[in-house]
Order: sequence, then structure tokens, then C-alpha cells
Amino acid sequence: MVFTDEYDFDLLVNEAEKKIIAELEQQLNAHEGDICRCSECVLDMAAMALNAVKPMYRVSLLGSLYAAEAINEESYTKSVRNAVARSIEKVRKNPAHD
Repeated sequence: MVFTDEYDFDLLVNEAEKKIIAELEQQLNAHEGDICRCSECVLDMAAMALNAVKPMYRVSLLGSLYAAEAINEESYTKSVRNAVARSIEKVRKNPAHD
């Protein structure tokens, strides 16, 4: 039996991912200039930002309530905003392609 067939890993959700993606979209829409928006660069930005913030995984309704409360704290929102801004700038200066 395959391990992933025995357990429903689709229930495992990182709420931070949703927040990072929303913040990335907002910041990229506000930016003008020389920021590459190809799929590779945008995914690099998201991955970098996600690696810089505390993950907020959940697997249940109770977990989603806890994550929703924690993820909306001002300090977490600020860390997401800063992580996204840093990742955008880093990829802008060093895109993953020529």
C-alpha cells in the first residue's frame, strides 16, 4: 500500500500560503517598473516569502480557526508584508532566467 493512499493529505493546508499569495499579488499590482512577472519569477518570489515566515498548517476545522486568528495578528501580517517585499526585490535583482 502506498502511504499517500492511506491518508488524505489534501486536508493538510498551509494558511500562510494563501496570505503570501494575496500579499504578493497586491504588491506586484502596486509596483511599476522592471519586475519580471513570468511564472518562474513569481513562483520564486512566493517560495522565498513562504520560507521566511512561520508556516500555519492546519488539518481540521479547529485548526483553521486557530490559524485564522494567528494569521491575522498584526505582527504576522507585518512579517508577511516584509517577506514578500524582500522576495520581490531579490528576484527583481536576480531573476531565475536570462
